[in-house]
Amino acid sequence: MKHILGRKVGMTQIFNPDGKVIPVTVIEAGPCYVTQVKTREQDGYLAVQMGFGQAKRLNRPQGGHLQGLPQLEHLREVRVSSTEGYEVGQRIDVDTFAVGDVVDVTGVSKGRGFTGVVKRHGFRGGPRTHGQSDRERAPGAIGSTTTPGRILKGLRMAGHHGNDQVTVQNLQVMLVDSERNLLAVKGSVPGAKNGLLLIREAVKTNKSSKSA
Repeated sequence: MKHILGRKVGMTQIFNPDGKVIPVTVIEAGPCYVTQVKTREQDGYLAVQMGFGQAKRLNRPQGGHLQGLPQLEHLREVRVSSTEGYEVGQRIDVDTFAVGDVVDVTGVSKGRGFTGVVKRHGFRGGPRTHGQSDRERAPGAIGSTTTPGRILKGLRMAGHHGNDQVTVQNLQVMLVDSERNLLAVKGSVPGAKNGLLLIREAVKTNKSSKSA
């Protein structure tokens, strides 16, 4: 399975040969380095650990782990079905992918802090008239009458919003620039600008994403 780490640059648009506007997200993908290969005999499962980005400094444990490799800022592990073809120190560039590939992009969504039910869950709020001067964005009643007589777990209420790991599936690769390590995918990806992203070959492809 093909995979690479990158950071979100931002959104723009490109034109296809028919002149149709296509919104894309530009990602600075790679170069990445394989920092560890985990085997079933030694670790109990198969995985590849990759590093991306230039770190300003490393502590001793990090320096020992990355001995002989660049000072990498981000390390991420990806499960693989086979570790054949991977070795420590191997470089992974953006040309691993090609135009037309379908990928899944994983990142951390923007943190919104503590938000109410209207922003967090899309509640419509209460009526704006009949004397309700301060209840426009209130959740309303949360009780369940006499049965079961308590507030059920998982009830949609105000609380922490965003800052969650999110995966957007089946995004088509529209541009690969190996000279500048840039990758453009159709549509939006989670997170803010400069956020860390994991791009990997799509797990659940469909016909519509390939033909789009």
